[in-house]
Amino acid sequence: MAAAPVPVPLPGEGFLERHGWAIAVVLVLVASIRIIATYSVFSHTYDEPAHIACGMEWLDKGVYKWEPQHPPLARVATALGPYLLGTRCQNTPNVDLFSMTKEGLAILDYGNRYDLTLELARLGVLPFFWIACLVVYWWGRRYFSGPVAVAAVFLFSFLPPILAHAGLATTDMALTAFLAAAFLSALIWVEHPTLGHAALFGVSTGLAMLSKFSTLVFLPAGVVLSLAWYLATERPKLEWLLGAARKRIPSLGLAVLIACLLIWAGFRFSFAKVPAPELFQGIQDVMRHNAEGHPSFLLGERSNTGFWYFYPVVIAVKTPLAFLILVALGLTFAIRKREWFRRAGPPLAFSAGIVLVGLFTHINIGVRHILPVYVGFSVLAAAAAMRLLELGRARKWILTVLGVLLAWLAASSLLSHPDYLAYFNELAAGEPENILVDSDLDWGQDLKRLAARLHEAGAQQLRWVPLQVTDFQKEFGLPPIDTHMDVVNPAPGWSAVSLTVLKQRRLGLWDSYPGVTIWPDRIKPTEKVGKSIWLWYFPPEPGSPAQ
Repeated sequence: MAAAPVPVPLPGEGFLERHGWAIAVVLVLVASIRIIATYSVFSHTYDEPAHIACGMEWLDKGVYKWEPQHPPLARVATALGPYLLGTRCQNTPNVDLFSMTKEGLAILDYGNRYDLTLELARLGVLPFFWIACLVVYWWGRRYFSGPVAVAAVFLFSFLPPILAHAGLATTDMALTAFLAAAFLSALIWVEHPTLGHAALFGVSTGLAMLSKFSTLVFLPAGVVLSLAWYLATERPKLEWLLGAARKRIPSLGLAVLIACLLIWAGFRFSFAKVPAPELFQGIQDVMRHNAEGHPSFLLGERSNTGFWYFYPVVIAVKTPLAFLILVALGLTFAIRKREWFRRAGPPLAFSAGIVLVGLFTHINIGVRHILPVYVGFSVLAAAAAMRLLELGRARKWILTVLGVLLAWLAASSLLSHPDYLAYFNELAAGEPENILVDSDLDWGQDLKRLAARLHEAGAQQLRWVPLQVTDFQKEFGLPPIDTHMDVVNPAPGWSAVSLTVLKQRRLGLWDSYPGVTIWPDRIKPTEKVGKSIWLWYFPPEPGSPAQ
C-alpha cells in the first residue's frame, strides 16, 4: 500500500508560524502610529467631552453621577491622562443633560492646553485597541493556526472603522476588546472548565459590562448562536449535554461571582438599597433610550425609531469591499461544513449575534455601536484567506486573487488616512452623505480644518449652525459666528453647514419652512472642508455663489 502523501507547507506558512507573534506586534505598532497621527488633526467629536467629564468625576470626586447610561471603565481611561496632567473637575452646575458636555469642554479648555488634554484623553483608549488585537490573535491561533492569527491581526488593524474609534475618547473600543474577550474566554471555559478559565471568563465579562451595557444583549446573542451551531454540527446526545452542564455549574458560579464583584468595584462599591445603584439606573436609562428612539438618517430618510436594516447597510458601505469578500468566502466555506471550517462557527456566531440584535434596536447612530462585529469577521476572513492560499497550490490564479484582495484592502485603508471616521467603500463613492451621517461621517471632527480654511481666506464672519457647541473663537480661532441662518435665501459672505445638521434637520432649524427646498439643498457648496462640512462663499450679489 502506498504511503499517504506528506502535506506540502503553504508558501510562507513556516515563517508565519515561527515569527507570527513578532509580526503581529509590528502590525499593532504600525496601526498605533496611524491612530496617534490622527489626534492632532481632528477637534473633539460630539460625545468626547461628556465621556471625559464623567471619567474625571469618578477620578476626582469618587462618585459617578453625571450620567449612568454608560458605565465608567472607558470614561475613566479617557480622563486619566488629563487627571495626571493636573486637570480636575471644573464644577459646572448640573442643570440639564448638556451640562456634562459643558463640563467636559471646560476640562479640555483648562490651562489653555486643549490639544494636549484631548490627545491624552484619546491616548487612554489606545490600550483597548491593543487588547482587541490580542484577542483577535489569540482566537486565530488557538482555534486555527499561527498564520491565521497573523492574518486576522492584519485584517483587523487595517479596518478604517477600527482605526477611527480606537483614536477617539469614547466607549466603543473598550466594548470591542472586552466583549470579544468575554466570548472567547467563554469558549475556552466551556471546553476546559477549570477554575482558572472560569476566573478569566468572569474578569472578561465584568470588564465588558463596565465598558458598555450592550454587553447584556450582544454576549447572550453570540452564545446562543454559537450553541446552535454546535448542536447542528456535532449533534450531541441530550444526556451528555445535561451531564456537561452539571459539571460546569461550580466554575460558572465562580465566574459570576468574579464578574459581579468586578462590576461593583467599577462603581466604587457604591450602595443605596442595592449594590452599584448606578448600574441599574444606567440599564434602565438605556432601555428607555431605546424605547424612545434616537434621531437617525439612512439613504435619504429620517426617523426617530430607526430602520431595521440600518446596520446591514452600515456594514455594507463602511467596510472595505475586499474584507467583505473574504468574509463572504469564509461564510461559504463554513456553510459547506468543511472539516477545517467547523471552527469558524463561533466567530461567525459572535458577529452574527451582534448584527441580529442590531436589527431590533431603535438607536441607529453608526457602525461604532456594533464595532465588535469586526473581531469575529476578522478571524473568519483570515481563515478564508488561508484556505485560498491552500487552494492556490493547485490553482495559481487563486493566489493572484488573494493577493489582489489583500493589496486592495491595504490600499483603501492607507489612502483613507487620516479620515478613518468618514471612510466609505466604493459602493458609496461620491455622495456618502446621502447614505449615512452622524458618527459615520460628521461627528464634529473637522473644526480645526474649518478654522484653517477660513483663516486662509481671511473670512471676517461666518454663518453656521454647528453640530456641537464650544468656544469656537477661543479654541479654534474661527471668526465671529452668526447661527441665525436664513435657510430660504443665502446671505452674502461665508456660510457653512454640518452634514449631520443638514441631513438630520437637527435643532429644529428648518421646521418652520414646510414644503420649502432650503438653499443648502439647492446650491452646490463652493468646497468641502474635510469630509463633514460644506462651505459656501456668496459675493455681495445675493444668491450668486462665487466661482
